[in-house]
Amino acid sequence: MTHIVLTGDRPTGPLHLGHYVGSLRNRLLLQAQYRQFVMIADTQALTDNMGQLARVHRSVLEVALDYLAVGLDPARSTLFIQSQVPELAELAFYLLNLVSVARLERNPTVKEEIRLRGFERDLPAGFLAYPVSQAADIAAFRATLVPVGADQQPMIEQTNELVRRFNAATGSAALVSEHGRLPGIDGSGKMSKSQGNALNLGADADEIRAAVQRMYTDPGHLRVADPGRVEGNVVFAYLDAFDPDTAAVAELKDHYRRGGLGDMVLKRRLEAILQETLAPIRARRAEHAADPAEVMRLLAAGSAQARETAAKTLDAVRGALGLRYF
Repeated sequence: MTHIVLTGDRPTGPLHLGHYVGSLRNRLLLQAQYRQFVMIADTQALTDNMGQLARVHRSVLEVALDYLAVGLDPARSTLFIQSQVPELAELAFYLLNLVSVARLERNPTVKEEIRLRGFERDLPAGFLAYPVSQAADIAAFRATLVPVGADQQPMIEQTNELVRRFNAATGSAALVSEHGRLPGIDGSGKMSKSQGNALNLGADADEIRAAVQRMYTDPGHLRVADPGRVEGNVVFAYLDAFDPDTAAVAELKDHYRRGGLGDMVLKRRLEAILQETLAPIRARRAEHAADPAEVMRLLAAGSAQARETAAKTLDAVRGALGLRYF
């Protein structure tokens, strides 16, 4: 089956290792196999960032730089800005009429995000309607494969539910990263820009070293000779995600559990791997950052291509709704 892939990120700051493990690595593989649309979701970012417009605007370029730095190729992936494809907003408005407020409030992902942000009833309507916007994006490009984190699967289910109600099922499926969420370097939940526990893709050598040194291990592992816990140990989580020698990592885990393996040995190994991984990304990012006008030109071209595709879907939707008057 030839898939159409839709994926993207909200521009609220530079991307970090969590994005790399959770989706960016998958996108590099997918762009070699399928037609892929990669969206900088600035419209969706406004649902909880209306008071930080400058941050969103600035981050559009930051996210684009990270895309190019990791190897997303505009010749193979259509990179575009959501707000520059107004057909998506119109399609979302039509889909809003197929879902109740109660159904949106039951969406587990939305419920959790509302809790984390402390919105309670002071909730922007646009944020509550986030799943509908996402459904419109997926339907507009007739995407059949949507790389997401495990926590986003309810969004895909709701997309298919909405589209089925419109009698034009796309059969979209979620592609979940095998590594799932990458924990923050402090061990407190997932890596997040807002929590200050992230390591950005453009981090320099000193920042990488400092981040690894801060990483949470096992507080009960006080002496090298002591047995240590692998579960919940952030360093091992990162080794699982980045170390290509899985057999060596398995042996390190066994050794750590038995005792006799110090945290600094693990951290030195991890730092070397991250330095090697991020050095070429950092170099490519700096190269593209030297010509921001060219980056924006690439986004403009990609947005025009995306709009052409979305317009065809919207035209079919208008026809189905009887909204072609002229």
